[in-house]
Formats: sequence, C-alpha cells, structure tokens
Amino acid sequence: MRRQRDTKICSWAIARLMPLNPADAFKVLADYPRPDGLSVTDLMDSRIHGGLTYNDFLLLPGKIDFTAANVVTESRITRNVVLKTPFMSSPMDTVTEDSMAIAMALLGGIGVIHHNQTAENQAAMVRAVKRHENGFITDPVVLSPAHTVADVLDIKLRLGFCGIPITETGKLGAKLVGIVTSRDVQFRDSATPLADVMTRQLVTAQQGITLIEANDILRDSKKGKLPLIDGQGNLVSLLARSDLLKNQSYPLASKNPQTKQLYAAAAIGTRPNDRERLGLLVEAGLDIVVIDSSQGNSDFQIEMIKWIKSTYPKLEVIAGNVVTREQTASLIAAGADGIRVGMGSGSICITQEVMAVGRPQATAVYAVAEFASRFGVPVIADGGISNIGHIVKALALGASAVMMGGLLAGTEEAPGEYFYHEGKRVKTYRGMGSLEAMETGKAAGKPKTSTIENAATSRYFSESSTVKVAQGVSGDVQDKGSVRSFLPYLYVGVQHSLQDIGVRSISELRDGVAAGKVRFELRTASAQVEGGVNGLNSYKKRLFAAT
Repeated sequence: MRRQRDTKICSWAIARLMPLNPADAFKVLADYPRPDGLSVTDLMDSRIHGGLTYNDFLLLPGKIDFTAANVVTESRITRNVVLKTPFMSSPMDTVTEDSMAIAMALLGGIGVIHHNQTAENQAAMVRAVKRHENGFITDPVVLSPAHTVADVLDIKLRLGFCGIPITETGKLGAKLVGIVTSRDVQFRDSATPLADVMTRQLVTAQQGITLIEANDILRDSKKGKLPLIDGQGNLVSLLARSDLLKNQSYPLASKNPQTKQLYAAAAIGTRPNDRERLGLLVEAGLDIVVIDSSQGNSDFQIEMIKWIKSTYPKLEVIAGNVVTREQTASLIAAGADGIRVGMGSGSICITQEVMAVGRPQATAVYAVAEFASRFGVPVIADGGISNIGHIVKALALGASAVMMGGLLAGTEEAPGEYFYHEGKRVKTYRGMGSLEAMETGKAAGKPKTSTIENAATSRYFSESSTVKVAQGVSGDVQDKGSVRSFLPYLYVGVQHSLQDIGVRSISELRDGVAAGKVRFELRTASAQVEGGVNGLNSYKKRLFAAT
C-alpha cells in the first residue's frame, strides 16, 4: 500500500515537472471517470442532501459559441398554450389586476387576475385584457346616427377610446353608414347628433380578408380604424391601427393564434359559486383558468377540474398547488392541463412555519416536473423566485415557467398606491393567506359571508373556521418602476444565463439536464456568502440600465 501511494506521489511530481502536450487536453479530459459537478439526479437525492432550495446549488458553465440574443425562451405553460417568455404573475390582490395582466401579455408572459374581488369586477378585467389588442375586433362598440357626442365622450371616459363605427341601427351586423373619431367630436356640443359629425367617406375591407392583408390596407390608408363589411355593406368586425402599432412594439406578445387577442388568465376557487364566476369569465373571453388553492390535492379541486373539462372543454386548466408526485397524479388524472408547484416557499408565506407542511421549492419542482413530464403536462414553479438565477434554476429542474409575486409587487402596474415608509417609496404586498387578505370584505364594508372574503379564505379551506389562522403576512416592497422595463430585464437576464450554461433554448436546457450534460454543484453556506456581495463598506445595487 505504501509503495502504491509513493508511486502516485511520484507520478504527480513528474507531471508537475514535465507538463503534458496542450494538444492532448481533451484526451486527458476524457480519461476522467466522470465530468465535473453532479447530475440532476445526484443533486436532488434527498436521502443524501435533504430538501433543497434555489440558493443551495449552482449550475456549472458550458461553452459559449452563440450570442445571448439568439437564445430562445419560448416555453409551454399548459398542454396547448405556448409563451415567448416563461414569466407569469401571481393571482394575488397586490400583484395582478388588468394593468399587470396586459403588461405581462404584451411582454411575452401572462398575468393571472386574482379572485379576491367580485366576479363582475374580475370578468371586466378579463374583458379589458382581451380588448387591449384584438386583431379583428369581433364585438366592437357600435352607435347609431341618432346617438350624440355625449355618448361618444362617455365611451371614451369609460373605455379609453372613441373611434366608433356608426350603423343604421347602432348594432353590429347592420349597414355601416359612418365612423366617429376623436377629431369629429372635438369642440362640439354634447347634444349634437352623430349624424351631423360622423365621417361618411370610409375606407373598408371585405369580410374574409386575412389579418396581414387588412393590416396592409390600414397602413396604406393612414386611418385609425378599418371596418370590415359583408357583401351587403353590413358591419361584421373592426381593425384598429393602434393594435398594428402594438404588434410592432411588442413582438413577443402572448396571443391566441386563432383570434390574435392577448391571452387572458384568471384564478377561481373551488366553491360551488365559483362555477358561476367561471361562467362570467368565460363569457368575457378567458383562455386559462387557474384553480387557486394552497393544497391542491383535494376532492373539491378534483371535482372542479372534471366539471370544467366537461363544461368548457377548450378552456385550459392549471391546477395546484402541489409539491409531491402523489398530489400531482390526482390532478393529472382529473384532467389538469398544467400544474402549479409550491407550498410555503413564497416570501410572504408562512405555511411551512405555521402548519409544518410543505417542501423546499427546488426539490418540489424537480419531483413534480419529472413526474408530470411523462404525461406531457407542464409545471409552473410558484414561489421562492427573487432573482434571475432562481428563474433559471427552476427551469433547469423541469419547470416550464415561473410564477412571481414579490418580484413583481411594487411595480407601477401592481394594484395599490405608493406611499413612503422609512424614507423609501413602497407599495403594500401581502400573502393571500394573510389576515388582511382574508378580511378584504370586512374592510370594504361587506357582510362576513361576502364573495370577496370567501375568495381569500377558500384558498386555505377556512371558510367555516371560527378562528382564521394566518398562513401569510402583510408588508411592503420598494418601488421597482414599470414592469415594462423590469420584465425585459428578466428576459435578457435569462438569455445571458442560458448562454453561460451553453444552451440555446429552454428546451435545450431541459434536454441537457436530462442527458447529464448540464451539471450542478451544491454549495455550502460559506459558498453562498462568497457568491454574493461581500467585504464592502457600502455599495449600490443597480440591477439594469435601459439603453
């Protein structure tokens, strides 16, 4: 044994004195028994390492032979919905309403509108998303020549536009006789009939024209609206120039390929009256419904999924939340089109602390995604995302998208007003399991059994509890500016991260992880300190600069 040890030491010393030929570097590399780092299966072996969070590991770098701009971040979030970016905003009442949902969709992601509000309000928000960028507007607002300038001004105040086609009866399907724009009603008495101010010389297109051909006519005509008519001159739909400009400004926009409208997603609970709520949402144009529950493996959710799939077979259903394969199997068998993963991992969630139930998020994402992928069901990592690195780690572990709450709270598009706290400009951010969220109905002067209050409490199955046990907290987050600047930062950051790993797309990342080509490394608490900012007296952390 001693002779063998001495021989090894001698060989090492000779190698140090007589370096190998640099041309043989790859030959020597091939002699190593295994590549650097760990495979994903070795990394996620909970029998050895326990449950892991995103900060517990890193991905090892690969070879760069392409530019970051060439990295494709397209990903599937349900069986049938593909987004250009893997970003989703959480259905929280301090994160996602119509403004956030519109911005997210324009920038390639999708926002899930919360249900801690009346069904009518939520449906109006879905409708606002669908109307924002329509392609062919199949249900335009229409007036008659007998309507007045006051009617146009009212529509502008309520809906934000005043380019309105005029038909003989004031209804879609009637003979088109004119159009009214903002210039037509400027400086006019509010009682003036539209027959006296409308433009009668119109540029129109025939029903059946393609969207590309219609856009060409709209571009060449320099008009704001293009009415589409049938063979008898009846109005059948409308195309807006503002939508054409949006197509150029937002090339990544998340759109339904059939209607060219922005995708709209919204959350519901599992109570019987949520079926009525869903009816209003579907009528408003909903594409994706997210069943919002902290523990998704329940008879209530399973029955709701089955009912939705039988009643609205074309509606995409994202179910959850889950953290185990067993939970996932129940929801996939019920018909879920996507799975939401996470329990107690959010920055404002205290479920793991209070209930002693949950799972570290990295381990949960890997376990669920590995199982769900066998059935072609995408997985959404919900919770624990606080930077670009966490996003990429979730994708590497099998998630098709990440759902963000705290990371997007505090942006201009998030609900709520800014205020100052200890000299910093902030917005309120709270968990849906916080008492503040559960008591929203009371704060609004609603009775204790209101739809609003039950929407929050039902997520934690606590409607009938005499004492509400909080599973979340309420706080505030610093102003992040507009999500229209922040989301592009996340997008470019993910592109650069995948470039460092040496993969050109999310699908290539997933394939590389499965094949063992993309490697991982555990890191100790000391390594985590080393990987962050340290050793400075003070510093300023600027995340991005728009060019």
